[in-house]
Amino acid sequence: MNRKTQGFRWLFSIGRLWTIVPILIFSSVGLFGQQYTFRTVVTNLDTPWEILWGPDNWIWVTERRGRVSRVNPETGEQQVLAEISEVAEVTESGLMGMALHPNFADSPFVYLVYTYRTQDGNLWNKVAVYEYTGDSLRYRATLLDSLYGWRIHDGARLWILPDRTLLITMGDAGVMQRSQQLDNLNGKVLRIRLDGTIPADNPFPDSPIYAYGLRNSQGLVVVGDRIYLSDHGPASDDEVNLILKGRNYGWPNVMGWCDDPDEQQFCQEHQVVEPMAAWTPTLAVCGLDYYNGPKFPEWQHSLLLVTLKAARLVQLKLNAAGDSIVQERHFFVKQFGRLRDLCISPDGRVFIATSNRDGRGRSPFPLPEDDRIIEILPAVNRKDEGRLDPPLRIWTQPQRLQIAVHHQSPSATLQVYDLYGRLLFERSFQGAQQFAIVLPAAGAYLCQLRDDRSIIATRWVVVW
Repeated sequence: MNRKTQGFRWLFSIGRLWTIVPILIFSSVGLFGQQYTFRTVVTNLDTPWEILWGPDNWIWVTERRGRVSRVNPETGEQQVLAEISEVAEVTESGLMGMALHPNFADSPFVYLVYTYRTQDGNLWNKVAVYEYTGDSLRYRATLLDSLYGWRIHDGARLWILPDRTLLITMGDAGVMQRSQQLDNLNGKVLRIRLDGTIPADNPFPDSPIYAYGLRNSQGLVVVGDRIYLSDHGPASDDEVNLILKGRNYGWPNVMGWCDDPDEQQFCQEHQVVEPMAAWTPTLAVCGLDYYNGPKFPEWQHSLLLVTLKAARLVQLKLNAAGDSIVQERHFFVKQFGRLRDLCISPDGRVFIATSNRDGRGRSPFPLPEDDRIIEILPAVNRKDEGRLDPPLRIWTQPQRLQIAVHHQSPSATLQVYDLYGRLLFERSFQGAQQFAIVLPAAGAYLCQLRDDRSIIATRWVVVW
């Protein structure tokens, strides 16, 4: 039995193992160790696609409809820099990746990739550079154009390498055969100079193609000389890949590892690079970053990956060389809905962006706080809180959950979810309250207390 079949069989078995599986799953994702709190930085965004920490110590944001802004991470103030009218937001297409010039003080250039529509109605993607004037963005030039676009698979991230070349991920725009065609730029990782010309040391002469055989790559991070990328699979095999110059990553002939007979033959003939990690069922892998900061020691030397469909943050601990994954842990499952991207400040702060207005989540009726940027914070050590009562106190009786809430905000909302993200209980209130909730069964549960600026979450497993 191959890995793809195993994944579906495991999912089918969950229903029979209800009293055991929740404990196994929650243990494997590290929920009994380090705890976290959360702070909403800004809300009412519209499908944020890229968030990155700028040299001005603000968070720079693209929203798929065509808006570029910068957000003060302390106050939530949002300064709109551009509304690009040319952007065509159609299903998954629109304004996507962004990169800032590494020497921003002297070269205040912002690089963007987005979808636009021609007069004949066709969708295309382009990479353009804008200049930051202090309060707005001014168009400078188009660096790469005539990249096929479509309603899906336009995935595009940008990253500027130390040699001042620009990496671009480009999806197959819904035509899978393009990924294997070296005369087509879709389904590839591309590399150009910052003036749009082609580097002489690219692997294919007079071509921006750097690597190929990819489907829809929506995560990209560079650590030293290593390039990591996340790529959406179809019904199986989402991937995280280590990108090597000139190499083939298999799509559409290979999904995930080279484990089927036909795949094995293709892999041998085309020297396909297998992924570092793959997931079946798919998670809808998206934004990718590298963490090695001081605030979360448990995440050091790890790739952090956010996901859309699976609605979680995944930690992928790297080996010392950075060429393989030695541990995988999952966090914040179903707490915030779909997660599109994350960014990390130089001192190790972590921010995530939700994507619940993208047409695949809670849309067309998103919650009032969607979409937003959230800061993840280490939980306060209870030993340092003096005599203050914790905001949430939880205990159980047979078939009944007791929750006591001590909260100082004018208003708050308490929610209880099961393992699959189903809302079991919700109540808004003011002041200290105590609730009794009847549980449907033994298993794992999430209790979430939120106000307009923060979220406190507690998880537990109940065994009768």
